Amino acid sequence: MEHKNPLFYGKVLLFGEYGIIKDSMGLSIPHTYYKGAFQFDNAPNAEQAKSNEHLIAYLTYLKSPEAPCRFDFSAFEKDLSNGLYFDSSIPQGFGVGSSGALVAAIYDRYCLDKIPASPEQPSDIKALKQLFSWMESYFHGKSSGIDPTICYLGLPLLIQSKDELGTVNLPVNAGKGAVFLLNSGAPGETQPMVAIFMEKLKEEGFRKMLKNQFVKYNDACIQAFVRGDRGPLFTNLKKLSALVLDNFDPMIPNGFHNL
Repeated sequence: MEHKNPLFYGKVLLFGEYGIIKDSMGLSIPHTYYKGAFQFDNAPNAEQAKSNEHLIAYLTYLKSPEAPCRFDFSAFEKDLSNGLYFDSSIPQGFGVGSSGALVAAIYDRYCLDKIPASPEQPSDIKALKQLFSWMESYFHGKSSGIDPTICYLGLPLLIQSKDELGTVNLPVNAGKGAVFLLNSGAPGETQPMVAIFMEKLKEEGFRKMLKNQFVKYNDACIQAFVRGDRGPLFTNLKKLSALVLDNFDPMIPNGFHNL
């Protein structure tokens, strides 16, 4: 069977970073500037050869009896022997979906009973999240499955809770204001940051802040953003930013504390 090599885009979690671990809302959107796709090269350069080696190692993980779906391993192995690699512009360690795009691409190409990328039922999105959680856990130790779901669907995703999520339409940009992300230039691995967050959750004061303040401002930001309501958005974003600066110090690069 002949395969096409579709593009899979990165993603940005606009709101809900860390908070979704404790059931706050989250809003994630595709980041179409960064993308990846499978390619072949029988005479690979060092980077392509490294990608091929990583895919071979990942194939072993997918063969686990715990795998949540059936994969065409013979096709995967044949492609790997023919120089398969993942050609990606998505930077690693910046939270823009490098592993999520790869997982989505593997699922799309090799899963034998895959859920379509245009799911008909909310339960399909939940099922995708669950199976992607297992697939991406190879890279992070633990994964919510949200990033690969975004990369696979290519649509904005509104996370109401860990068990309630779906696609959402965002307001049209009228050019009257913007929220932008500032690139720190410093990569940060996901797993250590999550470990710091989980350690801070042992503190009663941090848990109260998260429940009574963080969730309040975070969810208000998302609701205002989805409505296109600029006033409440920026009011709550300012409060959320101050709260994050005060309580998530280890996750913020030192050079950005005084901005």
